Amino acid sequence: MSNRNTGTPASPSSVFRRGPGAGFVAVPEKARNEAETLKRFSGYLVSEKWSLVAMLVCVLISAVAAVAAPAFQSEAIDAIVRGEYDSLYVCLLLMLVMFILLSAASYLQGCVGAGLSRKIITRLRTGLFDRILRLPIGYVDGHSRGDLISRMTNDADNIANTISMSLGTLFNGVLTLIATLSMMLWFSIPLTLCACVTIVLTLAVTRIMTVYMRRYFVKRQELLGELNGRVEETVTNYRTVAAYNLQAEALKSFEETSNSLRKTGIIAEIIGNMMGPVMNTLNNLTFLIVAVCGGYLALKGSISVGVISAFIIYSRQLSRPINELAQIYSQIQTALAGAERIFGVMDEKSEDETGENLPAEIRGEIEFRDVNFSYVEGEPVIRDFSLKIEAGKKIALVGATGSGKTTIINLLLRFYDVDSGVITVDGHDIRGLSLKSLRDSIGIVLQDTVLFSGTVKSNLAYALDREPDEREIGMAAELSNTDTIIEQLPEGLDTRLDEAGARLSAGQRQLFAICRAFLSYPGILILDEATSSVDTRTEQHIQEAMVSLLKNRTGLIIAHRLSTIRDADEIIVMEQGRIVERGNHRDLLAARGKYYELYQTQYSGLGT
Repeated sequence: MSNRNTGTPASPSSVFRRGPGAGFVAVPEKARNEAETLKRFSGYLVSEKWSLVAMLVCVLISAVAAVAAPAFQSEAIDAIVRGEYDSLYVCLLLMLVMFILLSAASYLQGCVGAGLSRKIITRLRTGLFDRILRLPIGYVDGHSRGDLISRMTNDADNIANTISMSLGTLFNGVLTLIATLSMMLWFSIPLTLCACVTIVLTLAVTRIMTVYMRRYFVKRQELLGELNGRVEETVTNYRTVAAYNLQAEALKSFEETSNSLRKTGIIAEIIGNMMGPVMNTLNNLTFLIVAVCGGYLALKGSISVGVISAFIIYSRQLSRPINELAQIYSQIQTALAGAERIFGVMDEKSEDETGENLPAEIRGEIEFRDVNFSYVEGEPVIRDFSLKIEAGKKIALVGATGSGKTTIINLLLRFYDVDSGVITVDGHDIRGLSLKSLRDSIGIVLQDTVLFSGTVKSNLAYALDREPDEREIGMAAELSNTDTIIEQLPEGLDTRLDEAGARLSAGQRQLFAICRAFLSYPGILILDEATSSVDTRTEQHIQEAMVSLLKNRTGLIIAHRLSTIRDADEIIVMEQGRIVERGNHRDLLAARGKYYELYQTQYSGLGT
């Protein structure tokens, strides 16, 4: 079955492409299937049941203490009115205990919530990263790298914040709401009804303001992402911007986006800052209604002064959880949307890693038989491609950009599966081989050098599943002409390469990648424009080393610089996914065909 992606197709060379990450990726406000996502996410919460139980206990204690304190305050005031000072001291002591319990429970709730969120997010991120590492290349090519990173970072952080803060607030808000309303009804039903008048008004105002706030805050985030993307693009490609003297245009584009962000941000902040004053006004209105109605009921002897005092506190407690629940509702929606995005990647089918293993040492015979392939159905990239490469031969693939050279490499490595036809290694159909066995037998040096943060030694040994000894590294370094570079580094092989070796020159990074391939000693070696980033002198040294490296090994070389493949056993000229010419350098030039045209064009300095 093909690994073809169903989204936007990547270019054939995208497997070997590096570049700046994508900008901000907007998170949907709501999950498409909230019920299913919530059910699945609940499984993660249940797996940490003891932490969840501890949080619920803290929330329960906090809610009880918050509701009990005003009741004791009411009794204390009434005790003063009655002159019962013994009861007053007991009430004051109980109030102190409630306040201490409230503070302690709130603190512990925060600690437990933070621990719970870290545990769950660690599991989510580990599961997501594990699945990303096992995804078919077609899926990764068809999705924005920024989008995948956003799921690992932004979406996961939203979930973590919701668990650590909003989850406890949700439980606390519901319990406080129920307990406070119960106490208010127990003290006085008429006064409770009076207090609830402003609660309805609070809900309506909060709903209206939340809609406007969400609209402008989402727009602000989108503009911020666009601004970040412009900055990243300009800084990353600053040489090009400067070379064409487009600094003024880049600044103009930045200012346009920045001004839109400023205007939207001002409106968003104005609406956001209005929430506090509006809520305070409604709370003061509640205070006024409770005071007036409570005073009237007290004069009639229906309630005591202490009850009025308790009601003033309860009315504020009643509005607080309502406001909090309204605010965290959108946070919970965002978290569920993020969880759905994460689960969406985790549910993608992994590469099939099963199959038989190749022998530890292979001959290196490769055959393509009637291979057809397309990244997008109906748009073939490789057409009826047949090629047999004898073991130990050095074959070069040449052709204009888009002719299908890199796609052939992608198919050989099973980054994609063929639509039809067969590819074999030593007579084994590669679709029946385990991916690990197939890829372990093939060494690659890419056109775009890939180094990782770490020591020079760890980078050179990246393709090995064991620790190489100094002698092996020394031989590989000597063959690839990296020995002098390593000697010049401050700590030799133990020198750390930060930011993927950003401080090394392009040629040095390419030489390290070549040395890494030397060290793995594969049966088949793929060189995708391996000398494109080195100078002529270094290229000559590498070509000499290649002769030793490729001895008794099969080599498949992709090259635009035709001077690097003159000694190839056979040169395959490709055009629109087909082989249009084949032969050695001398014969192809004599034939004055497509290869001759490419050679003459390059020799004239026009490039291909």
